[in-house]
Amino acid sequence: MSKVILPGETIGIIGGGQLGKMMALSAKGMGFRVVVLDPTEDCPCGQVADEQIVGGYDDLEKIKQLSAQSDVITYEFENIDAIALEWLNENAYVPQGTELLRVTQDRIEEKHNIETAGVRVAPYAVVTKVEDVRAGVDELGLPAVLKTARGGYDGKGQLVLRSVDDIDLAERLVSQGACVLEKWIPFEKEISVIITRGTNGETSVFPVAENVHKENILHQTIVPARISMKAEAQAIEAAKQIASALGLVGTLAVEMFLAENDELYINELAPRPHNSGHYTIEACETSQFEQHVRAVCGWPLGSTNLLKPAVMVNILGEHQQLLLDKIPGLQDWKIHLYGKKEAKHKRKMGHVTLLRETVEIALDEAERSGIWEGAAEMIGGQKR
Repeated sequence: MSKVILPGETIGIIGGGQLGKMMALSAKGMGFRVVVLDPTEDCPCGQVADEQIVGGYDDLEKIKQLSAQSDVITYEFENIDAIALEWLNENAYVPQGTELLRVTQDRIEEKHNIETAGVRVAPYAVVTKVEDVRAGVDELGLPAVLKTARGGYDGKGQLVLRSVDDIDLAERLVSQGACVLEKWIPFEKEISVIITRGTNGETSVFPVAENVHKENILHQTIVPARISMKAEAQAIEAAKQIASALGLVGTLAVEMFLAENDELYINELAPRPHNSGHYTIEACETSQFEQHVRAVCGWPLGSTNLLKPAVMVNILGEHQQLLLDKIPGLQDWKIHLYGKKEAKHKRKMGHVTLLRETVEIALDEAERSGIWEGAAEMIGGQKR
């Protein structure tokens, strides 16, 4: 049964990274209290929450403690322990439920459910042993991409097979558990749609975003996406179909490949706010984080109108000092740093958003800053 959670009540967040931090900031602005569960002391979300419970996501006692202090529970990432999920579903108010989490934790389940919703994914084969890889390559051709069914992000847990000689390398991944082998899709762009659905079924969709990856990590998000009206309409409709079929409550990011002739293939789902939606903080009437809080708290959803063209660029560990050095000269840059203690190579430390009259102006300004020297766009590359 759905509830309306009012200001003064407490939102519990599982996961204390940057997504949790930005969710908490929106919640605090709306008058809620926030408690976060995360194993790392002084995590980004813990820095702004009313309280942090330090503990693992598989620590059932800590999960119970979070539940006892919260009027509603949500999460900022999908790889939550199965036993904890089961307990939460039975004993706490988790309006998002646990079924969508279960589906998105496993690529095989995810692909099956996307197809059941009537939306296309890249042709694939299920792999449980190396012999299945050989059979899959015979069926799908090369190149192909092997991915572990569970876990993996920013290109981890994945292997591109470009020749039959690469099949021998597959054993390392297959030994970790079931995998999927995907046909290589020669796409023209990667796009994403962030859709939010409230406890009463009210649904809203943010503007379609165009995403550019560098070394398997999101580099830029460009809004509005430079795609046809036909592709835009198809992408929004696909996201709505998936959200409806999966009984979404809360936020879902739907990542897609746009191929020739505006053909769309769903790449993957993330049942939470998403890196490609960070631009919404300044560029939309309602941010993805406020919208998510509204959805899980039973409030009416806000307007997702785009106020101005925007480009969001990630700040990785190797970019952070360059950004800090240049701050005095960065006019009208919206800068977000997440509060992570160590600036590691390829670690997401923050992001910046540029709102300009056109996305081309914003892209040129970001490039001329020199912060992302050598960060070439991978329009024709494969994000894996």
